[in-house]
Amino acid sequence: MRVELRVLGQVEVLVDGTEVDLGHARQRYVLGMLLIEANQVVSTDGLVDRIWGERPPRRARQLVSNYLSRLRSLLSAGGVADEVVIERRGGGYVLLVAPDHVDLHRFRRLVADAAAAPDEVHASDLLEQAAQVWRGEALAGLDTPWIAAVRQELERERFAADTDRLDLALRRGRHAALLPELTTRARAHPLDEQVAAQLVLALYRSGRQADALEHYEQLRARLAEELGVDPRPHLRELHQRILAADPGLTDPANASPVVPRQLPAAPALFTGRALELAELDRALSTNGQATVVISAIGGAGGIGKTWLALTWAHRNLHRFPDGQLFVDLHGFSPTGRPTDPADALRGFLNALGQDADNLPSDLDAAASLYRSLVAGKQILVVLDNAATADQVIPLLPGSPTCTVLVTGRTTLSSLIDRHGARHLPLGVLSPGEARALLATRIGDRRVNAEPGLTNDLIELCGRHPLALAITARHATTHPAIPLAEHAAELRDLGLAVLDHDIDPTASLPAVLSWSLHRLTDEQRVTFALLGIAPGPDIDLPAAAALTGLSEAQTRKVLRTLEEHSLLDRHPHGRCRMHDLVRAYAAETARDLLEPVRRAAMDRVVDFYLHTTDTADRILEPHRPPIPLDPPAPGARPHPLSDRPSALAWLDAHHPHLLAAQHTAAAHDRHQAVWHLAWALATFHLRRGHRHDDLAVWQAAVDAAERLPDPAALIHAQRRLGHAHAELGQHEQAIAHLHLALAVAEHHDDPAQQARTHHALAWAWGQRRDDRQALAHASRAVALLRDLDEPVWEADALNTVGWHAAHLGDYDTARSHCQAALDLHRHQQDRDGQADCLDSLGFIAHRTGDHHRAIDHYREALGLFRSVSNAVEAAVTLDNLGHPHVALGEVDQARSVWREALELYRQQGRDNDVARVQRQLDDLDRSAAQPGERTLHGVHHLGGR
Repeated sequence: MRVELRVLGQVEVLVDGTEVDLGHARQRYVLGMLLIEANQVVSTDGLVDRIWGERPPRRARQLVSNYLSRLRSLLSAGGVADEVVIERRGGGYVLLVAPDHVDLHRFRRLVADAAAAPDEVHASDLLEQAAQVWRGEALAGLDTPWIAAVRQELERERFAADTDRLDLALRRGRHAALLPELTTRARAHPLDEQVAAQLVLALYRSGRQADALEHYEQLRARLAEELGVDPRPHLRELHQRILAADPGLTDPANASPVVPRQLPAAPALFTGRALELAELDRALSTNGQATVVISAIGGAGGIGKTWLALTWAHRNLHRFPDGQLFVDLHGFSPTGRPTDPADALRGFLNALGQDADNLPSDLDAAASLYRSLVAGKQILVVLDNAATADQVIPLLPGSPTCTVLVTGRTTLSSLIDRHGARHLPLGVLSPGEARALLATRIGDRRVNAEPGLTNDLIELCGRHPLALAITARHATTHPAIPLAEHAAELRDLGLAVLDHDIDPTASLPAVLSWSLHRLTDEQRVTFALLGIAPGPDIDLPAAAALTGLSEAQTRKVLRTLEEHSLLDRHPHGRCRMHDLVRAYAAETARDLLEPVRRAAMDRVVDFYLHTTDTADRILEPHRPPIPLDPPAPGARPHPLSDRPSALAWLDAHHPHLLAAQHTAAAHDRHQAVWHLAWALATFHLRRGHRHDDLAVWQAAVDAAERLPDPAALIHAQRRLGHAHAELGQHEQAIAHLHLALAVAEHHDDPAQQARTHHALAWAWGQRRDDRQALAHASRAVALLRDLDEPVWEADALNTVGWHAAHLGDYDTARSHCQAALDLHRHQQDRDGQADCLDSLGFIAHRTGDHHRAIDHYREALGLFRSVSNAVEAAVTLDNLGHPHVALGEVDQARSVWREALELYRQQGRDNDVARVQRQLDDLDRSAAQPGERTLHGVHHLGGR
């Protein structure tokens, strides 16, 4: 049974020459759309839009479903149900059919085969077959805006194929037989110079020199009148040769130079990259034929540069009727030996018909001959895998009619600077493109069966095309192994799974290694160290500390690595590696000498530690400092001058600081581990990083247990207890605080005892046990009276007042909080003043003085904001709403509670979010009673 599906004419389905009834026009519309995009999913919304445009009927989606249901029935009745299958898939429909059954796809395959044909005779025969596939206007009888646009594009494809076919036929001496067709084409395209050139040449070869010259003059006059331009050089040259009766024009063998067709085959499984392909289209369309267009496609090894270049080239063959040149410059390859441009030139000259035995030996002479041969021609030159601009520049045509694509891992800066190249950087695939790649290679059914697992594979491969292709190869060559096992191997073994012992081009580590061949030792060491540097990325000061180089030297090295596509530069001076490139860098770091690695880690940890310590001293100048060892040689802490710059630096580098503590722990730098926890405490509390605070203090306790100084262990245990209390983990909090107290008592350290009692007061306060809290706070006050620590004493006095107020002893509460406020004002401690004012606001509200309460809360809020303490600011806003409610000021209460709600959300304080939301919900129904303070004195317990 012979099945034919046609769109190049009327939409038809024929079985052994007999037409299958397809029903009314809209069903033909739908079938035509699916045939044009055969074997690709077309969304239901896309079908609706293509049928009805902007004004679809109300039940459009159901109508589409009905049309397709009827089409299935008609195709089944016609006996082609096994050959043509329409399936619903992924929010749309797909028509599954062998491409050669569809005339459009058969036409495209014949054109592509002709482009890759080994000789002109074979190419000519294939293009003749392609021309016979057409039966008239595509999608004849159907008319929608979408069909009109598709029809126009298909006509362009047909025109380009016919132009190539006629060129080949003229070279084979068939000018007489072609005259009727060429005359008709010239009437249909009166301004097309390629069509005119073909007709002029055919007329001249048929003995009609006068007619040939007359047609040229008619075209020249029409171009001048309608477009204001002269004929292009190729046509003017033909005119001059006719006037001179050039003997070469009469011999078909010498009618035109050899047309090179050097492009490798188009990638069979190419997916995605729609944005990049469109950008290449724009690069050519913007410049037209006015200037040389060089799109230097950059990107790391295995990112898909060559596939993108070849895909675009094959989709645009019609733009380059005079041929395509291709050379692999081997800039990054297993051999490590880039192609000499002189060798590449010899290959191009041979492809352009020059005798291999008579080529110029001098590079400049060969380049000059090459430029002469391609002058005025529409030729595409693909220079693949370039290492340097020196390889590329001799291969650039001098003619504005040629187009060049360059691929390489380096930026090739001089091409951009001196030759106006458009740089198209190539990154990883989008999630959708990565999924499409896997689906294309291992099948839709397997990918869709486990969408979660597919997402895992995509992320484990970092959406890197070669990594995905290797993973797909593993999956297809081992179909019995579930995808879950492949994902587990990637998760556990990482880069090793993407290696290949035999074929280096099938190994991601090997492909990445070629990028290092042209690096200096200094650049290779920096690349390796970046793989093991703490944090997700790095900025210039941290990188300088990591390498031990000056910032100027480091900047040059980073720029070189960026130009080799080994790292990317992001805003604010940050440099980041792709996860798999970083994993490879970490592998290469194993080859460094241990002292080199250790010194680098010491420098970068000390850079982060000492800069964090500087920031902490700015944020909390009243906090007693701890002595730090001098930074390692070569580690230059980043200078910070004021509170905004300190907070901005801590916000930007917080992930790096957590990672630096892990690095310090891995290298048994116990002092650095505990010191980093100390230096981060104020920042964590002001920004509400409660889980991170717990993690760093747990690490600090582990480190402090190995240090000789008991004060480190006492403080670490106390802060760990506080971190547990922050998260509502009361039992763990009390346990760690009592451990801290026991060590402080054992070493007879009254200051540490006082601070631990203070922490216990806060922890019991979190549990609403005000009596226990008051007892511990009072004990802290008693101990501190004999010590010269006024800020801690003020904190403890305020805490006594707070819990006394909760127990109804407002006179005691007010006197203690006022005394605490006086001490904090004397010490110019804005955080402490704000805490005391917040407490006094609470006392005033509880005793019915709501206006005074509002004044205290407002003053506290201003102070908290002045020191960027968003955690306490949220609590004060929360508290401020209650006296407003008591005074009937509902709008003011709603405003401050909404602000508190947003801050609580930002800080991940879910219980507080729920409580304030309830207060807002109840606001218009009843006056809320003063809420219990859920978080008080955080700054003083954690920041000092």
